[in-house]
Amino acid sequence: MFKKFTNACVNIVQKFLPDAFIFCIILTILVFIAAMPVSKMNPFEIANAWGESMWSLLGFSMQMALVLVLGTALATAPLVKRAINAAAGVPKSPTSAIIFITVVSMIACWLNWGFGLVVGAILAKEIAKKVKGVDYRLLIASAYSGFVIWHAGFSGSIPLQLASYSEAIGKQTAGAVTESIPTSQTIFSTWNLIIVIAIIIVIAFVNAQMHPAPEDTVTVDPKLLAETETAKVTDKTMTPAEWLESFPLLSILVAILAIVYLIYTYKTKGSITLSLNIVNLIFLTLGIIFHGTPISYVNAITDAAKSAGGIILQFPFYAGIMGIMTATGPTGQSLAGAISDFFVNISNQTTFPLFTFLSAGIVNFFVPSGGGQWAVQAPIVMPAGNALGVSPAVSAMAIAWGDAWTNMLQPFWALPALGIAGLGARDIMGYCAIVLIVTGIIIGCGFLFLVPFLA
Repeated sequence: MFKKFTNACVNIVQKFLPDAFIFCIILTILVFIAAMPVSKMNPFEIANAWGESMWSLLGFSMQMALVLVLGTALATAPLVKRAINAAAGVPKSPTSAIIFITVVSMIACWLNWGFGLVVGAILAKEIAKKVKGVDYRLLIASAYSGFVIWHAGFSGSIPLQLASYSEAIGKQTAGAVTESIPTSQTIFSTWNLIIVIAIIIVIAFVNAQMHPAPEDTVTVDPKLLAETETAKVTDKTMTPAEWLESFPLLSILVAILAIVYLIYTYKTKGSITLSLNIVNLIFLTLGIIFHGTPISYVNAITDAAKSAGGIILQFPFYAGIMGIMTATGPTGQSLAGAISDFFVNISNQTTFPLFTFLSAGIVNFFVPSGGGQWAVQAPIVMPAGNALGVSPAVSAMAIAWGDAWTNMLQPFWALPALGIAGLGARDIMGYCAIVLIVTGIIIGCGFLFLVPFLA
């Protein structure tokens, strides 16, 4: 019965889900139409909000492109490749392969979402080369499913932001948060950890159960996944320019500079937050070191950059969607704010975390950025939670979980993994839809039954 339902979801998505870029355009049109009656803005004002916001994610787009390119280039370094190959050799059957990649990706994304996205996709790709009979689509979907818990982990932007109170936090929450909220009440709270552990165990089992029958399995020829080897220049043919390109000391000097910066940052600040910039710097430094020569790394980067097209094309459109969602008309109401208000108004103290989670999940379809979502929902949700007697930590984590949850059907965050895997959104979203349903039940039950007793 379960496999029939899974197969039906996969077939529906394969038939009806368009390319991720077309999905992005459809979302733009839907949001454009919906914003007019809610915000009371005319089409010209909405078009202006779209155009003004379209380039607001350029910095973030570059960061995401670098996560993909630098992570992929690092994975092709001989030493790293051997380590990944060793890890990929652990599972011996399709079922164990799916369970293994799900657990590894979940843990990696919980530690750091950027690291987890890249490592999960690369490891899945290597497993596909070694394990015969494993469905490649499900393998990549299982790797991406780890992303569902990122905002409840070490790199969760909302709980980390709240851990260090500032005047900006007070303004963002409309005065609802007046002091720092320690991670012991958010990321490391008992109820949050129970939800995380439950998701890891259950989704590993669910993903394994979704594996198609042999006749329906889509495999990939390992030869098609092999990286192209770059011809090395021998000493006999080297010109002075080629000698410089192959001079390892240049790579070592740059790597030392990055290491000195990281040490200095740690000494002056007392810690290093694994932001996207730091993750990318680590990827860059390790890539330069492990590739040995500058030209080897240049070739790896050139090859890896071919898969960054989706990010470059689609992220500006999502920035435009976010602009429409957050734009306010003469009434001061935005479309995103209206969604949040609706769920707040039908809530009581017990149901408020659940409804906040659901509203955040809906908003995340159109504002697929944790920071952007917090800016939209915090001024509405946080004061409402306080008024109902709900802990600010719970209200904030409800937003965080909603933001992570519907990423399972939002191609925005899947683009780096899909770029590495060489797949399209429709190839994995059928399986991700099942993960969305199951995790939604787990998280919802957590907010409804665990939080009242453990928060």
